[in-house]
Amino acid sequence: MLVKLLVIGLLVFMVFNLYRAMRVMLRGDAEGQSMTKFIGRRVLTSAVIILILIIAVALGWIQPNPRPY
Repeated sequence: MLVKLLVIGLLVFMVFNLYRAMRVMLRGDAEGQSMTKFIGRRVLTSAVIILILIIAVALGWIQPNPRPY
């Protein structure tokens, strides 16, 4: 259950960074923030999510769905 909550939290963080990158893109560079910083965080977060899922399946903490056939 903890792994699922962690993945959900990271997904929310990823969407939040995508939203912040959109705000920087629409406003321009008014605040001195770079859009690539937020997009980079989003990519890093998705890599961490994939790594967590691979480790959780390998250790047996979560069970993948069985084959549909």
